[in-house]
Amino acid sequence: MLQSTCFAVTDTALPSTAEVERLRYTCDRSVRPDTRRWTWLRLDAPAIGSLPREWRLIVDQTRFERVALITIKHDGTVTRLDRRWTEMQGIGAPGGVLRFPVEPRGNEIRAVYLGFEKIDDLALVRSVTAATREEAAKSHDRWLILMGLFSGTLLSAFAYNVMIDRGRRFPFQRWYLAWIAIALAYGLTWSNVAGLLIPGLVGPSAVTLDYILVGLLVAAGGMFFLSLVEDRLLPRWLHRSGRGLAGIGLLFGLLAATDGAVFHPILMDRLLNLSVMASAIMAFLGIAYAIRRGSRVVWFYVIGWGPVIAIFAARVLRNLGMFPQGDTLDIAMFAALAFEAIILSLATSDRFRALCNELELARQSREWGLIEAEKLRSAALTDPLTGLGNRAAFQSALQTHVATRRDAPFTLFLIDIDHLKDVNDRHGHAVGDAMLCHIASRLAALTETHGAIPVRLGGDEFAIVAADADDRSALVEADLMQLQGAIWHHGTEQRALSLSIGSARCPVDGREPDLLYRNADLALYQAKRLGRSRHHRYDAALRTLLEVSTAFAQEAELAMQRDEFRLYLQPLVDLQEDRVVGYEGLLRWQHPKHGLLIPSQFGDILVEERIGPRVQDHVLDIALGLLRDNPMEIPYLCVNFTSAQLSGPVAAKRVLARLEHFQVSPAALCVEVTEGVMLGRAADGVIGTLHTLHDAGVRIALDDFGTGYASLSHLRQVPVDTLKIDRSFIAALEHESDNAEEIVRAIIGLAHGLGKTVVAEGVENEAQMNILIELGCRFVQGYRFGRPAPWRLIAPTPTAQIVANS
Repeated sequence: MLQSTCFAVTDTALPSTAEVERLRYTCDRSVRPDTRRWTWLRLDAPAIGSLPREWRLIVDQTRFERVALITIKHDGTVTRLDRRWTEMQGIGAPGGVLRFPVEPRGNEIRAVYLGFEKIDDLALVRSVTAATREEAAKSHDRWLILMGLFSGTLLSAFAYNVMIDRGRRFPFQRWYLAWIAIALAYGLTWSNVAGLLIPGLVGPSAVTLDYILVGLLVAAGGMFFLSLVEDRLLPRWLHRSGRGLAGIGLLFGLLAATDGAVFHPILMDRLLNLSVMASAIMAFLGIAYAIRRGSRVVWFYVIGWGPVIAIFAARVLRNLGMFPQGDTLDIAMFAALAFEAIILSLATSDRFRALCNELELARQSREWGLIEAEKLRSAALTDPLTGLGNRAAFQSALQTHVATRRDAPFTLFLIDIDHLKDVNDRHGHAVGDAMLCHIASRLAALTETHGAIPVRLGGDEFAIVAADADDRSALVEADLMQLQGAIWHHGTEQRALSLSIGSARCPVDGREPDLLYRNADLALYQAKRLGRSRHHRYDAALRTLLEVSTAFAQEAELAMQRDEFRLYLQPLVDLQEDRVVGYEGLLRWQHPKHGLLIPSQFGDILVEERIGPRVQDHVLDIALGLLRDNPMEIPYLCVNFTSAQLSGPVAAKRVLARLEHFQVSPAALCVEVTEGVMLGRAADGVIGTLHTLHDAGVRIALDDFGTGYASLSHLRQVPVDTLKIDRSFIAALEHESDNAEEIVRAIIGLAHGLGKTVVAEGVENEAQMNILIELGCRFVQGYRFGRPAPWRLIAPTPTAQIVANS
């Protein structure tokens, strides 16, 4: 009927009936009326002439300040209905329309006028129709049934998606739940069904809320689609465009709800409809991308949202005037939304199950990863041989103790197993490993009792971190000392355990892990220097000695350039023939500040990695120079060698090359080694070097014999020419209670039995010399026959003269 209506406008307040009739009406639809005050529609009376009594005038609802309906009968009777926008109770009807009751028959009516004050735009009143009371009732019932089904379907979908899993919500679920809630609110508001529950929520108020809900629908629908499709299937630009369109749709919906306060209502209505179209186009592009890339869930979206998008597009075209007005598209829209709710519930369910499976697999993977990581961590912190913690575990424990117990003192013990190399050489590495495991188990047992932490640092080195509280560290120390000398049995073998132990306390001896470890290591080194099989606690003097040693190492380079290193020679005497048969070269340092130094004062530099080998080579050159310059006076010269000089594949070649360079016969050089050098960590390389030198004619002497763990098997393995009895046994010869004489007799007998030469060191008086003669010792060395002195001060004399001079 809108096509047969004409309109007029007036700037006055609510005019009288006569004024309304006198207005100049135009039926030209291209003219845009001014809606600042009242806009009047004159309805075509002949078109309603066939209507019975109590018919209904039905108008699409829009926004206005006030509405008035004037009915004029042929007899001049006037009926007026006047309502403000807040007084719409009883006017709104399901289907999104305003329904005005008209009492007279259609053929009794001469004219009908419908007026709006400050209407948004007359173009937004898309339909003005008339219906009998029965037709209006049928439409009313039809819409109630439709919205009942619509509401029930959406509420069921909402409840289903809420109950899928109350413990977690994926983004697409949250967006879909929001979309369902907005769609339900939009359907109930647009259709005026909400007005049955909330009186007054019809007409302009419903239209305002509809605009907001449409904007929210566009935003929620777009975000739901973007979050529903599987990850990384859609290009980034499409994601950005989709989010942008969602924001634009929401913005246009809010602006359209301002009732022309910002932009003209018809402009905002058009822009909102265009944003719906743009979102639909974006959805179709996303669907195409997802299908091409193998999405499964997108097919649910196509099935569910395809009809909705198509009908929304048709409604937009209808709103733009391309389709005729009517309820068909509106009814189809809500039916499509209900259908969509069912289909997309299945889609969210399918997507949820897929994600749950992925999460379950990820959870299992994480659990297995944690188990594997724990195994790897345990393996990384465990010594595979003993089962104790390893060096990494030690560093972690030490750092933890230092960090958390600065006010709770604790002690760090470093433990070395003495002469493990001897066990490996004599019985094999399997027995040595068994010994390590035995000691590890003993350490674990005693530390468990006292709440300490034992670890194996590597090789024959162990460490224990013990709290000082409740005397725990003292108890650990006492138990460690009880291990000293304990007999260890393995098969038919047995051995007394010997441990070198150094300790340092935190915070007294160091607050940082590295400093505490270095101080404990200094104490351990001192325990070894003092004869092993003992415990030594760190004290500041050890650090002072280290600093002095470090200073000496720094000065050694300049000392070699200044010829400050000297060899003092001490004669080796043949008692039977009463003559000097050779000399031992003893190193001295003529220091410009400290005077003459002996090796016990600076000997640490000889084992220092950087300067030690160079000093040793320098000393060897001094010895070879003496042999070259005095071939008749010095029959042979004994020089002490360290393991660094004798280990490595080219060590022997280097010594022989120096002999050739100085043109000295190999027989003139005697390489003197201690049991520590011969049985140390580099023993295999040292023994190989000694064999090569011995085969070339160089003499080999084993110094300080009897104080270490050299055994018959070692004497068989090493090409030793001479055994030198340690001076401690010679000094004890005059004390019958020390059994020194029996020990010396045994050593001499052993040496002679093996065809070795034996030399007694440290002979200081005639009584010792006479005993040695009785025991069959032919060669001696000591102050009784001459003190170490520079070669220029030694006159080659017979033994008798030496004795007389001494």
